[in-house]
Amino acid sequence: MSSPALIPFEIALPQATLDDLAARLARTRFAPDLANDDWEYGFNGGYLRELTDYWARDFDWRATERAMNEWSHYRLDWHGQPIHLVHQRGKGPAPMPLLLHHGWPWTFWDLKRVMGPLTDPAAHGGDPRDAFDVVLLSLPGYGFSSPLTRTGWNFHTTADLEAELMTRVLGYERFATAGGDWGALIVGQLGHKHADKLIGLYCHLPIQLSHYLAEHPDVPPGIAYRDGLPEPSEYGPDEDGWVARNEAFFAKESGYGYLQLSKPQTLAAGLNDSPAGQLAWIIEKRRSWADTHGDIESVWDRDHLCATATVYWATETGGTSALLQGGALESLATVLPALPHGGGADRARRLPGRCTVDAETLVGALLQP
Repeated sequence: MSSPALIPFEIALPQATLDDLAARLARTRFAPDLANDDWEYGFNGGYLRELTDYWARDFDWRATERAMNEWSHYRLDWHGQPIHLVHQRGKGPAPMPLLLHHGWPWTFWDLKRVMGPLTDPAAHGGDPRDAFDVVLLSLPGYGFSSPLTRTGWNFHTTADLEAELMTRVLGYERFATAGGDWGALIVGQLGHKHADKLIGLYCHLPIQLSHYLAEHPDVPPGIAYRDGLPEPSEYGPDEDGWVARNEAFFAKESGYGYLQLSKPQTLAAGLNDSPAGQLAWIIEKRRSWADTHGDIESVWDRDHLCATATVYWATETGGTSALLQGGALESLATVLPALPHGGGADRARRLPGRCTVDAETLVGALLQP
């Protein structure tokens, strides 16, 4: 079977798209915002007005575009799905191939701070023998890996794509990989199903492949779990308060996930039409998920925030990026047709409107070569 062809790609948004974006931002009808100075109810209205105004008047997309195009971009047709990737060659005697990942609500551009040190360590005070060839995809349905042509993409189908891309298309015999968020699930699946192709993996969000199931048969032996989190007894004396903090985080910060998991197209109707809405939906997470101490711009400047929102809005992927989350459940009946429907009621979870899946059978199917 022939390999998909890599086609050099240049990021160049049509001027008409940028003009339409500016016009829509100028016409934004901001929502009333009551008692929300502390962001308790979501994106603060005053800051949204400031950032939207900056996006419309001061942000220079073309400058960002030029910086992005300093990298080596490619696209390929993967069985009808456009896939965008960066393949940045390392500068050293024997660069190691390294597959990196972004997650939601991020883009490939969020890896810009590490690209230089990884590919050209000598230029950043390092040893050229530590150089990497970096490969970085826009996940299916994100940014320039669009338009999404079918449903059913998820972490395990993406892992299969990447294993083929790295070996059959790019010609690496083995490669290293790292990721968090969606990337954590993808690299976990690569480690289980495609271990023979890996040099090693690094995961900065330890997460089970059974994350979206009610039962977790892949919990390490001897570790007590409850509702997807380790029991309080599993924490050490120097980890006091971690249980409460984790539980509070999931209670307060995971509402978006239920919506994207179940009704992504309803969400897409608003995000695709309103750039201010798109910005609020994805940028609010940066304030609460990172070490910002309430100040987003202490970590990301306004240009980066606006660049992120521009990529999502201009490519119309606010809704399709959410489908990756829904696909973690939706595609089970088609991607893994051997899964049983019904039975095992004590260990199974009803997937709304779809099928009943035995968790142990699911994980076994995901891990088989």
